[in-house]
Order: sequence, then C-alpha cells, then structure tokens
Amino acid sequence: MNALSSEASKPAPSTSVAGSRLAALNAWVAEVAGLTTPAAVHWCDGSDEENAALVAQMQADGTLLPLNPATHPGSWLHRSDPDDVARVEHLTFVCTSREEDAGPNNHWLAPAEAHARMDALFKGCMTGRTMYVIPYCMGPIDSPLSRCGVEITDSPYVVANMRLMTRMGAPALARIEREGVERADAFVKGLHSIGELDPARRFIMHFPEELAIKSYGSGYGGNALLGKKCHALRIASYQARHEGWLAEHMLIVGIENPSGETHYVAAAFPSACGKTNLAMLIPPEGYQREGWKVWTVGDDICWMRPGADGRLYAINPEAGYFGVAPGTSAKSNPNALATINANAIFTNVGLTADNQPWWEGLDNGERPATDWRGNPYDPDKGPAAHPNARFTVSAKQCPSWSPMAEDPQGVPISAIVFGGRRASLVPLVFEARDWTHGVLVGAAMGSETTAAATGAVGVMRRDPMAMKPFCGYNFADYFSHWLSFDGAGAALPKVFHVNWFRKGDDGRFLWPGFGDNLRVLEWMIGRVKGDAGAVETPIGHLPTPADLNLDGVALTDEARGKLFGFERSGWQAEFASIGEYLDGYGPRMPQALKDEQSRIAALLAD
Repeated sequence: MNALSSEASKPAPSTSVAGSRLAALNAWVAEVAGLTTPAAVHWCDGSDEENAALVAQMQADGTLLPLNPATHPGSWLHRSDPDDVARVEHLTFVCTSREEDAGPNNHWLAPAEAHARMDALFKGCMTGRTMYVIPYCMGPIDSPLSRCGVEITDSPYVVANMRLMTRMGAPALARIEREGVERADAFVKGLHSIGELDPARRFIMHFPEELAIKSYGSGYGGNALLGKKCHALRIASYQARHEGWLAEHMLIVGIENPSGETHYVAAAFPSACGKTNLAMLIPPEGYQREGWKVWTVGDDICWMRPGADGRLYAINPEAGYFGVAPGTSAKSNPNALATINANAIFTNVGLTADNQPWWEGLDNGERPATDWRGNPYDPDKGPAAHPNARFTVSAKQCPSWSPMAEDPQGVPISAIVFGGRRASLVPLVFEARDWTHGVLVGAAMGSETTAAATGAVGVMRRDPMAMKPFCGYNFADYFSHWLSFDGAGAALPKVFHVNWFRKGDDGRFLWPGFGDNLRVLEWMIGRVKGDAGAVETPIGHLPTPADLNLDGVALTDEARGKLFGFERSGWQAEFASIGEYLDGYGPRMPQALKDEQSRIAALLAD
C-alpha cells in the first residue's frame, strides 16, 4: 500500500487558522475547507521547524524512509503507489471557455463541467486529514519576472517537496499580500488532494482564464507539486502570452570562456533527454585546463522577458531540481551526484542493503537489495528503480549553481537551443537562419518518447519546443506569440537545434555526449560572436568537423558523415511531414510559419 494513503489521515504537527492579511486569499481557503472538510488547517511558513515536524510525522507513518545517514545525510526515500509513477497526459485537461483556445494539443473540458467534476471528487475528501496551505513564489522572491501561487493539499509529502522546489512560506505570502491589494491575479490557485489514489478517479484540470488548477487522485511529482509543470508551464504560458513574455520548458546554463566572458544559453529538450546533464555539464579536461567554466541557472523551466535593450532576459522560476535518477552517474552527471548526496528526497528508487539509494546506470559498485516497490530485488521481475524514479533537492547544493539564479533581473540569453532524441537523419547541430526559421525549428521538433510520461517508449512524436504536454493554450497561437517577439528594436538570441542521440548502423550513439557537448556550445557561442564557420544548407547552417574543437574525440568516418552531414532525400520527407503537422492546426496556424516551411521544402526539392 502507498504510504500516502495512511499519512494523509494524520493531523498536522501544529494547526494555524489565522490565515492571511489578504481577504481574497482567506475567502478562497475558507471555501476550499468548506468543500473538503479537513480536520485541521495548517498555513505553511516554510520554516526549518515546520519542515522537521512534517518529516518526523512522515517518518513515523512510513511515508518517508530514512536513508543511510553516513552516505546520504538528511535524505529520504518515498515509494509511490505502483499506479502513480508518471505524468498522466490523457487525464490532464485545459479548461478554457472555448475549445479552440485550448487547441488540438490539449484535452479540453468546458470550465463549468470541469469544476463540477472536480468538486464532486473534492467534496469531503479531506475529512480526518489536515489541509495544508502553501504560499509560494516561482522565481527570486523580489524579481519582477516572478509570479506567486498558493497550493492547498492534504499531503505533507507535497509540502516537503514544494519547500525544495519553490520559494515557499512567509516571504511568498508577504509578496502575495502586497500584490493582492492592487491585483486580483496576484496568485495562482492550486487545489490538490491525493484522494484515494484510484486511477479511475484521477484528473488534473487547468483553468488558465481563472489562473487556477485542480488536481485529484495522484501524489506523483508534476501531478501533485502544482508549482512545477501545472503553474510554471501550463498556467504561466497563458499568462506569458497576455503579458508579453515566454514560459518555457528549458534549462538555463552559463558558459564562461577563458577570457571571463559568460554567455547564457536556454535549451528545450523533452523530459529525460539530457536537460539536467547539460545544465550541470562539466567541461572536458582540456577545456578545464584552458579555464572554461559552466554555471547552472536552471535545469528545467525558463521564463524569458524582453529587456530595455531588446534582449531576452531569463529567470529559473524553480528553486530546486526534480530530476530523473536512472542514468545519473559519475560519468553522465557528477555534479548531479554531488548535489543529491545530502538533504534530498528520492522517489521510487531501489535500496542497497545498507540503505543507500540505487538506480540503473548508477555504476558505483553497489548492488540493490530492495526494488522501488519495497520487495527483494529480483532482476527477472523488473528494474530496481522505476524508469521515472526521481530526486528532489535544493538547487543551491549543486557545485555548478550560479548565484545569477537569484538575480531579480534575470540573465541575458545569447542562444536558444532545441533538441530531442533522433536516432537518424538529424545532424549533431545546425543553426537557424533567422528568428522565423528558428520558431519553425522549435515547432517541428521531434523526439522519441521516454518513461517520463505514460504510454509507449521510443515512439517518435512532434514535441514543439518540448512543450507538447505543457502549453496551456492552442499551439498555433503559441507559435504566433513566439513570432511576435521579432519586432522593432529586438536583439533576439540565435536559434540552434542539436541531436546528441544520432546512432550508427550498429545502433550505437555516434557522439560521446555529456561533457563533450561543450564543444557544440562553444561553436554556438562562436556563431553568436561571428567568429565560427558554417556551411549553408536548406535546413540551416551546419558546422564542418573542422569548425568544432574535436581534440581528443575519436570519430569514425561514419560518425563524421552522419553527425555533420545533410541528407537531402530524408529531409524532403521530414519537411513534407512537418507541413502536414502544421496544417493540422487549421486556420490559426500563422502564415509566416507555413511560408517558411514551404520555402525550405522548395529548396530541398531543387
């Protein structure tokens, strides 16, 4: 049995009903309490004392299992219900007044019907449980780019995770109270209950026009930590469109060259496609000797706004990492391993005999004794860790964490990178000719699916800007919004596409990846500065092997041909497919994007 089903019935370590100085917030909390009928209401202040009491409570009821204090001090294991281990895109809805505003990229339900369905589930669901009120800020607490929310939940596990993932507690409440005096939209309202953890009674509803979220029946990550995908992407993307900014599924990384010059790159990859590895990249040994450094601003979400100089400035709205554990190793991401050695919450990993967390790909010489379900490990019965097992940890523990992550004005973005898993056709890297072409590159992104979402793994699907599961409105309107930034006075980033996952005829990856990806980023920065070469092709500007620093990288002739090559016939079929994809959005699809697709298709036909 999932420990959450028992812990939710426990009372809070303390109960506070004083609430907020903001009448609108108090009224909403009272309304939710009247619907859900909790035994107690606890307003979270984010303090160490509060967290310690909640953790002790969860340890007592089995929600959190302590890990080895010698190897992972202050760290815990949580096991989900086996039916509650990933995002549930088929149960995730965007509820706008008009179905066409949600678009074919979202499941839609009329707001009145969605509220009625959810309120029927929420009615009395917290009876005997504590209702936690979590004020939080997405982004630096004093940043004009940040936005606030309040999540109401009956899960102390959610409280503990939100404390790591957001700026949660008293400072956030103070900002909400200040802004709430002047604005009705001072905070996003998120209501969550684990319910009965019944997949047949599980829904995640988003109401962009109301800045509201209702999630029922799941305790898993993005379904329950409403500040993450629900707020920071689905609701924020809608906010961003109306307020003139961008809320994106992107990492933010700073690349410092030996001269001390730092360029910031935002990069969009579907979940489990290497975002965290790139965000925490460690330069190859030769680059380290020369003085190159990599700074982590964010690993998953990026909010960008035009500055007075026409450049895009970005913040990471999150304060922590909710990363995929399997595959994380000393080879793939030593910074991530260092980050999660203490004060972390692990979900659905295996355990060694001495209570260390373990997952496939860890390669640390240890072996699992217990699998993610809590059973003795048997390789014939599946992996020790669930393929979507996660860690939650404060970003400040990362050795490469950048203090610029707390800069209220954000960091200036020099380049935007799109990418996905493509075993064939797509080269290692290419540059878009201009902003419109770059938007098409992002809109046409394709990737092979991973275990981060339910459904088949390894199926190629279009995932525009890595936002397919996360855009809170019609993709056609979203593409138009992207195009709108190319106006007078704009000094926009260059746009690139990468594919770390190209395979050879033997099925093996052709590019070494990991730290060697800095070689590709160095070329991009050179293109931004105007001192790196490229070859023009119909699909964009491609480097030759001579344009990259490949010292110490052994590439076969096949690898050089496929990583740096352009396959005209394959791209003809790809652009025909892209045209059909764009047409699927109907008359709302911006003509500029269709014209760009037609222009490139014509070049490919020559």
